[in-house]
Amino acid sequence: MAEQYQFIDINASGEGIVAAAFDNQVAYCRASGAGVTARIVAAMRDLIERGEPGALFDRIRAWPGAPLADALPLRIAGGIHALHLKGTEPALKAIYTDQQGIDDAAIVARAISAHEGELLPWLDGPPQTNEAGRSSNFIAAMLWLADHGLPPRFECLEIGSSAGINLLLDRYHYDLGGVQVGPEPGAMRFAPEWQGDPPPAREIEIVSTKGCDVAPVDLTDPAQALRLKAYIWPEHTVRFERMEAAIAEAGKRAPDLVAMNAADFVEAELARPQAAGTTRMLMHSIVWQYVPADQQARVTAAMEAAGARATADRPLAWVSLEANRVLHIHEMTVRYWPGGEEPVVVTRAHPHGAWIGWGGSERLV
Repeated sequence: MAEQYQFIDINASGEGIVAAAFDNQVAYCRASGAGVTARIVAAMRDLIERGEPGALFDRIRAWPGAPLADALPLRIAGGIHALHLKGTEPALKAIYTDQQGIDDAAIVARAISAHEGELLPWLDGPPQTNEAGRSSNFIAAMLWLADHGLPPRFECLEIGSSAGINLLLDRYHYDLGGVQVGPEPGAMRFAPEWQGDPPPAREIEIVSTKGCDVAPVDLTDPAQALRLKAYIWPEHTVRFERMEAAIAEAGKRAPDLVAMNAADFVEAELARPQAAGTTRMLMHSIVWQYVPADQQARVTAAMEAAGARATADRPLAWVSLEANRVLHIHEMTVRYWPGGEEPVVVTRAHPHGAWIGWGGSERLV
Protein backbone atom coordinates (compact mmCIF):
# COMPACT_ATOMS: atom_id res chain seq x y z
CA MET A 1 0.00 0.00 0.00
CA ALA A 2 1.27 3.49 -0.77
CA GLU A 3 2.69 5.34 2.23
CA GLN A 4 2.46 8.77 0.62
CA TYR A 5 -0.80 10.59 1.22
CA GLN A 6 -2.48 11.39 -2.08
CA PHE A 7 -4.45 14.60 -2.50
CA ILE A 8 -7.36 13.65 -4.71
CA ASP A 9 -10.58 15.31 -5.71
CA ILE A 10 -13.26 13.97 -3.39
CA ASN A 11 -15.61 13.69 -6.38
CA ALA A 12 -13.08 11.91 -8.60
CA SER A 13 -13.99 8.64 -10.30
CA GLY A 14 -12.42 6.37 -12.88
CA GLU A 15 -9.42 4.09 -13.19
CA GLY A 16 -7.25 3.81 -10.09
CA ILE A 17 -9.48 5.97 -7.93
CA VAL A 18 -10.77 3.15 -5.71
CA ALA A 19 -7.26 2.31 -4.52
CA ALA A 20 -6.48 6.01 -4.08
CA ALA A 21 -9.65 6.46 -2.01
CA PHE A 22 -8.63 3.66 0.35
CA ASP A 23 -5.13 5.15 0.67
CA ASN A 24 -6.68 8.55 1.35
CA GLN A 25 -8.95 7.10 4.03
CA VAL A 26 -6.03 5.33 5.74
CA ALA A 27 -4.14 8.63 5.96
CA TYR A 28 -7.22 10.45 7.18
CA CYS A 29 -7.89 7.87 9.90
CA ARG A 30 -4.30 7.98 11.11
CA ALA A 31 -4.36 11.78 11.22
CA SER A 32 -7.54 11.58 13.30
CA GLY A 33 -6.15 9.11 15.84
CA ALA A 34 -8.09 6.16 14.42
CA GLY A 35 -5.28 3.66 14.05
CA VAL A 36 -7.46 0.55 14.31
CA THR A 37 -9.85 1.74 11.62
CA ALA A 38 -6.81 2.61 9.51
CA ARG A 39 -5.66 -1.02 9.86
CA ILE A 40 -9.01 -2.34 8.65
CA VAL A 41 -9.06 0.02 5.67
CA ALA A 42 -5.39 -0.72 4.88
CA ALA A 43 -6.13 -4.46 4.94
CA MET A 44 -8.97 -3.90 2.50
CA ARG A 45 -6.67 -1.86 0.28
CA ASP A 46 -4.12 -4.70 0.23
CA LEU A 47 -6.80 -7.26 -0.61
CA ILE A 48 -8.14 -5.10 -3.43
CA GLU A 49 -4.64 -4.61 -4.82
CA ARG A 50 -3.73 -8.28 -4.82
CA GLY A 51 -6.96 -9.29 -6.57
CA GLU A 52 -8.76 -11.05 -3.71
CA PRO A 53 -11.77 -12.83 -5.30
CA GLY A 54 -15.41 -12.53 -4.34
CA ALA A 55 -18.60 -10.62 -5.07
CA LEU A 56 -17.85 -7.93 -2.49
CA PHE A 57 -14.40 -7.20 -3.90
CA ASP A 58 -15.75 -7.24 -7.44
CA ARG A 59 -18.34 -4.66 -6.50
CA ILE A 60 -15.78 -2.45 -4.77
CA ARG A 61 -13.31 -2.58 -7.67
CA ALA A 62 -16.07 -1.67 -10.16
CA TRP A 63 -17.50 1.14 -8.02
CA PRO A 64 -19.51 3.30 -10.42
CA GLY A 65 -19.38 6.60 -8.56
CA ALA A 66 -16.83 8.64 -6.62
CA PRO A 67 -15.55 6.26 -3.92
CA LEU A 68 -14.20 8.95 -1.61
CA ALA A 69 -17.30 11.14 -1.78
CA ASP A 70 -19.38 7.99 -1.29
CA ALA A 71 -17.24 7.05 1.74
CA LEU A 72 -16.77 3.61 0.21
CA PRO A 73 -13.92 2.60 2.56
CA LEU A 74 -15.99 3.51 5.62
CA ARG A 75 -19.04 1.62 4.33
CA ILE A 76 -17.18 -1.69 4.41
CA ALA A 77 -15.25 -0.76 7.56
CA GLY A 78 -18.61 -0.29 9.30
CA GLY A 79 -19.78 -3.72 8.20
CA ILE A 80 -16.61 -5.39 9.44
CA HIS A 81 -16.85 -3.55 12.75
CA ALA A 82 -20.44 -4.78 13.13
CA LEU A 83 -19.18 -8.37 12.82
CA HIS A 84 -16.79 -7.66 15.66
CA LEU A 85 -19.39 -5.95 17.84
CA LYS A 86 -21.76 -8.90 17.45
CA GLY A 87 -18.98 -11.40 18.10
CA THR A 88 -19.75 -13.32 14.93
CA GLU A 89 -16.12 -13.29 13.74
CA PRO A 90 -13.87 -13.78 16.82
CA ALA A 91 -10.63 -13.56 14.83
CA LEU A 92 -11.27 -9.84 14.26
CA LYS A 93 -10.68 -9.18 17.96
CA ALA A 94 -6.93 -9.27 17.38
CA ILE A 95 -7.17 -6.22 15.12
CA TYR A 96 -9.73 -4.38 17.23
CA THR A 97 -7.57 -4.80 20.34
CA ASP A 98 -4.66 -3.46 18.26
CA GLN A 99 -2.44 -6.52 18.58
CA GLN A 100 0.78 -6.20 16.62
CA GLY A 101 2.60 -8.66 14.38
CA ILE A 102 -0.51 -10.24 12.86
CA ASP A 103 -1.68 -10.56 9.27
CA ASP A 104 -4.54 -8.05 9.13
CA ALA A 105 -5.33 -8.78 5.49
CA ALA A 106 -5.66 -12.53 6.09
CA ILE A 107 -8.01 -11.98 9.04
CA VAL A 108 -10.16 -9.53 7.10
CA ALA A 109 -10.22 -11.80 4.06
CA ARG A 110 -11.49 -14.75 6.12
CA ALA A 111 -14.16 -12.56 7.74
CA ILE A 112 -15.40 -11.37 4.36
CA SER A 113 -15.38 -14.86 2.88
CA ALA A 114 -17.43 -16.21 5.80
CA HIS A 115 -19.91 -13.32 5.96
CA GLU A 116 -20.01 -11.88 2.44
CA GLY A 117 -23.80 -12.02 2.19
CA GLU A 118 -24.14 -10.05 5.43
CA LEU A 119 -21.50 -7.50 4.39
CA LEU A 120 -22.69 -6.72 0.86
CA PRO A 121 -25.68 -4.57 1.99
CA TRP A 122 -23.28 -2.29 3.88
CA LEU A 123 -22.17 -1.02 0.47
CA ASP A 124 -25.70 0.14 -0.38
CA GLY A 125 -25.66 3.44 1.52
CA PRO A 126 -23.29 5.94 3.12
CA PRO A 127 -22.21 5.70 6.76
CA GLN A 128 -24.42 7.18 9.43
CA THR A 129 -21.79 9.31 11.14
CA ASN A 130 -23.66 10.76 14.08
CA GLU A 131 -21.41 12.27 16.76
CA ALA A 132 -22.60 14.47 19.61
CA GLY A 133 -19.16 16.03 20.08
CA ARG A 134 -19.57 17.95 16.84
CA SER A 135 -22.40 19.94 18.41
CA SER A 136 -19.81 22.00 20.30
CA ASN A 137 -19.08 23.72 17.01
CA PHE A 138 -22.75 24.51 16.48
CA ILE A 139 -22.94 26.10 19.92
CA ALA A 140 -19.77 28.08 19.15
CA ALA A 141 -21.41 29.27 15.94
CA MET A 142 -24.44 30.51 17.87
CA LEU A 143 -22.17 32.47 20.23
CA TRP A 144 -20.37 33.96 17.22
CA LEU A 145 -23.62 34.88 15.48
CA ALA A 146 -25.03 36.46 18.64
CA ASP A 147 -21.82 38.47 18.95
CA HIS A 148 -22.36 39.69 15.39
CA GLY A 149 -25.72 41.13 16.35
CA LEU A 150 -28.10 38.36 15.33
CA PRO A 151 -30.97 37.56 17.72
CA PRO A 152 -29.66 35.04 20.28
CA ARG A 153 -32.78 32.87 20.00
CA PHE A 154 -32.13 30.04 17.53
CA GLU A 155 -34.44 27.86 15.48
CA CYS A 156 -32.12 25.04 14.41
CA LEU A 157 -32.62 23.00 11.24
CA GLU A 158 -30.30 20.10 10.46
CA ILE A 159 -29.85 18.05 7.30
CA GLY A 160 -28.37 14.56 7.39
CA SER A 161 -29.38 14.16 11.02
CA SER A 162 -29.01 10.36 11.06
CA ALA A 163 -30.36 9.47 14.53
CA GLY A 164 -30.82 13.10 15.55
CA ILE A 165 -28.13 13.09 18.24
CA ASN A 166 -27.13 16.67 17.45
CA LEU A 167 -30.78 17.72 17.54
CA LEU A 168 -30.52 17.12 21.29
CA LEU A 169 -27.83 19.78 21.69
CA ASP A 170 -30.05 21.90 23.93
CA ARG A 171 -29.87 19.08 26.51
CA TYR A 172 -26.06 19.06 26.69
CA HIS A 173 -23.63 21.19 28.70
CA TYR A 174 -20.63 22.84 27.05
CA ASP A 175 -17.39 24.30 28.37
CA LEU A 176 -15.95 26.11 25.37
CA GLY A 177 -12.68 27.73 26.34
CA GLY A 178 -14.17 28.52 29.74
CA VAL A 179 -17.49 29.80 28.36
CA GLN A 180 -20.31 27.75 29.89
CA VAL A 181 -23.45 27.01 27.87
CA GLY A 182 -26.37 24.68 28.47
CA PRO A 183 -28.14 23.01 31.37
CA GLU A 184 -26.37 21.67 34.44
CA PRO A 185 -25.45 18.88 34.64
CA GLY A 186 -26.69 18.12 31.13
CA ALA A 187 -27.33 14.77 29.48
CA MET A 188 -23.72 14.98 28.22
CA ARG A 189 -20.87 17.35 28.96
CA PHE A 190 -18.42 18.59 26.37
CA ALA A 191 -15.17 20.39 27.13
CA PRO A 192 -13.07 20.18 23.96
CA GLU A 193 -9.43 21.19 24.17
CA TRP A 194 -9.64 24.82 23.16
CA GLN A 195 -7.11 26.50 20.87
CA GLY A 196 -6.94 30.26 20.51
CA ASP A 197 -9.20 32.89 22.05
CA PRO A 198 -12.38 31.80 23.81
CA PRO A 199 -15.66 32.36 22.01
CA PRO A 200 -17.72 35.39 23.02
CA ALA A 201 -19.67 34.81 26.23
CA ARG A 202 -23.24 35.45 25.13
CA GLU A 203 -26.58 34.28 26.45
CA ILE A 204 -28.23 32.12 23.81
CA GLU A 205 -31.48 30.18 23.67
CA ILE A 206 -32.37 27.25 21.44
CA VAL A 207 -36.10 27.53 20.85
CA SER A 208 -36.48 24.52 18.54
CA THR A 209 -34.57 21.80 16.71
CA LYS A 210 -35.73 19.80 13.70
CA GLY A 211 -33.86 17.58 11.29
CA CYS A 212 -34.12 15.29 8.30
CA ASP A 213 -32.41 12.23 6.94
CA VAL A 214 -33.09 10.04 3.93
CA ALA A 215 -32.89 7.02 6.25
CA PRO A 216 -33.45 8.16 9.85
CA VAL A 217 -32.12 5.94 12.62
CA ASP A 218 -34.34 5.10 15.59
CA LEU A 219 -32.05 5.02 18.61
CA THR A 220 -34.64 3.12 20.63
CA ASP A 221 -34.39 0.16 18.19
CA PRO A 222 -31.43 -2.02 19.33
CA ALA A 223 -30.70 -3.26 15.80
CA GLN A 224 -30.58 0.28 14.40
CA ALA A 225 -28.50 1.47 17.34
CA LEU A 226 -26.00 -1.33 16.73
CA ARG A 227 -25.63 -0.25 13.12
CA LEU A 228 -24.90 3.29 14.25
CA LYS A 229 -22.31 2.03 16.75
CA ALA A 230 -20.61 0.09 13.95
CA TYR A 231 -19.74 3.36 12.26
CA ILE A 232 -18.00 4.67 15.38
CA TRP A 233 -14.24 4.37 15.12
CA PRO A 234 -13.55 1.73 17.80
CA GLU A 235 -10.50 3.41 19.31
CA HIS A 236 -12.65 6.40 20.28
CA THR A 237 -14.21 4.75 23.33
CA VAL A 238 -15.78 7.97 24.63
CA ARG A 239 -18.03 7.98 21.58
CA PHE A 240 -19.64 4.72 22.69
CA GLU A 241 -20.36 6.29 26.07
CA ARG A 242 -21.93 9.25 24.32
CA MET A 243 -24.00 6.94 22.16
CA GLU A 244 -25.44 5.23 25.24
CA ALA A 245 -26.28 8.63 26.75
CA ALA A 246 -27.99 9.66 23.50
CA ILE A 247 -29.99 6.43 23.43
CA ALA A 248 -31.19 7.17 26.98
CA GLU A 249 -32.18 10.72 26.01
CA ALA A 250 -34.04 9.58 22.91
CA GLY A 251 -35.99 7.20 25.11
CA LYS A 252 -37.14 10.15 27.24
CA ARG A 253 -38.12 12.39 24.34
CA ALA A 254 -37.30 11.57 20.74
CA PRO A 255 -35.71 14.21 18.49
CA ASP A 256 -37.91 15.90 15.90
CA LEU A 257 -36.65 13.98 12.88
CA VAL A 258 -38.34 13.40 9.52
CA ALA A 259 -37.55 11.14 6.57
CA MET A 260 -36.79 13.59 3.74
CA ASN A 261 -33.94 14.46 1.46
CA ALA A 262 -31.96 17.60 2.22
CA ALA A 263 -33.32 19.77 -0.57
CA ASP A 264 -36.99 19.00 0.04
CA PHE A 265 -36.54 19.58 3.77
CA VAL A 266 -34.72 22.91 3.44
CA GLU A 267 -37.19 24.25 0.89
CA ALA A 268 -40.16 23.24 3.04
CA GLU A 269 -38.74 24.66 6.26
CA LEU A 270 -37.67 27.95 4.70
CA ALA A 271 -41.23 28.40 3.43
CA ARG A 272 -42.60 28.32 6.97
CA PRO A 273 -43.21 31.57 8.88
CA GLN A 274 -40.30 32.70 11.06
CA ALA A 275 -40.91 34.29 14.43
CA ALA A 276 -39.64 37.82 14.96
CA GLY A 277 -36.52 38.07 17.09
CA THR A 278 -35.41 34.56 16.11
CA THR A 279 -32.42 33.45 14.04
CA ARG A 280 -33.21 30.56 11.73
CA MET A 281 -30.06 28.43 11.42
CA LEU A 282 -29.37 25.60 8.98
CA MET A 283 -26.63 23.31 10.29
CA HIS A 284 -24.92 20.14 9.14
CA SER A 285 -21.80 18.14 9.95
CA ILE A 286 -19.92 15.65 7.79
CA VAL A 287 -22.87 15.27 5.44
CA TRP A 288 -22.44 17.62 2.49
CA GLN A 289 -20.33 15.13 0.51
CA TYR A 290 -23.22 12.65 0.66
CA VAL A 291 -25.79 15.12 -0.68
CA PRO A 292 -26.23 14.66 -4.47
CA ALA A 293 -25.03 17.59 -6.56
CA ASP A 294 -28.53 18.53 -7.72
CA GLN A 295 -29.71 18.70 -4.12
CA GLN A 296 -26.65 20.73 -3.10
CA ALA A 297 -27.59 23.22 -5.78
CA ARG A 298 -31.20 23.35 -4.59
CA VAL A 299 -30.20 23.85 -0.96
CA THR A 300 -27.79 26.62 -1.91
CA ALA A 301 -30.36 28.34 -4.11
CA ALA A 302 -33.06 28.09 -1.43
CA MET A 303 -30.76 29.49 1.25
CA GLU A 304 -29.60 32.37 -0.90
CA ALA A 305 -33.15 33.22 -1.96
CA ALA A 306 -34.34 33.12 1.66
CA GLY A 307 -31.28 35.12 2.65
CA ALA A 308 -32.26 37.85 0.21
CA ARG A 309 -35.58 38.12 2.06
CA ALA A 310 -34.04 37.98 5.54
CA THR A 311 -34.20 40.95 7.88
CA ALA A 312 -32.32 41.98 11.00
CA ASP A 313 -35.29 40.80 13.05
CA ARG A 314 -35.65 37.53 11.12
CA PRO A 315 -32.13 36.63 9.99
CA LEU A 316 -30.90 33.42 8.40
CA ALA A 317 -27.64 31.57 9.10
CA TRP A 318 -25.90 28.60 7.49
CA VAL A 319 -23.43 26.68 9.66
CA SER A 320 -21.42 23.95 7.94
CA LEU A 321 -18.91 21.65 9.67
CA GLU A 322 -17.29 19.65 6.88
CA ALA A 323 -14.01 17.95 6.01
CA ASN A 324 -10.96 19.77 4.73
CA ARG A 325 -9.04 16.81 3.30
CA VAL A 326 -5.95 18.88 2.59
CA LEU A 327 -5.43 19.64 6.29
CA HIS A 328 -7.03 16.37 7.55
CA ILE A 329 -9.32 18.36 9.82
CA HIS A 330 -12.81 19.81 9.74
CA GLU A 331 -13.73 23.43 9.28
CA MET A 332 -16.86 25.18 10.43
CA THR A 333 -17.88 27.90 8.03
CA VAL A 334 -20.69 30.35 8.72
CA ARG A 335 -22.76 32.52 6.43
CA TYR A 336 -25.60 34.77 7.53
CA TRP A 337 -28.13 37.14 6.03
CA PRO A 338 -28.39 40.07 5.99
CA GLY A 339 -24.79 41.26 6.20
CA GLY A 340 -22.59 38.15 6.23
CA GLU A 341 -23.19 36.49 2.91
CA GLU A 342 -19.59 35.37 2.39
CA PRO A 343 -18.55 32.20 4.28
CA VAL A 344 -16.19 32.68 7.22
CA VAL A 345 -14.12 29.91 8.82
CA VAL A 346 -15.05 30.27 12.49
CA THR A 347 -13.46 27.07 13.82
CA ARG A 348 -11.21 24.25 12.76
CA ALA A 349 -11.88 21.10 14.67
CA HIS A 350 -11.23 17.47 15.37
CA PRO A 351 -13.87 15.37 13.57
CA HIS A 352 -15.31 14.05 16.83
CA GLY A 353 -15.00 17.15 18.97
CA ALA A 354 -11.76 16.41 20.86
CA TRP A 355 -10.36 19.88 20.12
CA ILE A 356 -11.54 23.12 18.57
CA GLY A 357 -9.42 25.92 17.14
CA TRP A 358 -11.20 29.26 17.37
CA GLY A 359 -10.85 31.51 14.38
CA GLY A 360 -9.33 28.80 12.20
CA SER A 361 -6.48 27.43 14.30
CA GLU A 362 -3.69 25.90 12.21
CA ARG A 363 -3.45 22.82 14.42
CA LEU A 364 -3.40 19.69 12.26
CA VAL A 365 -3.63 16.77 14.74
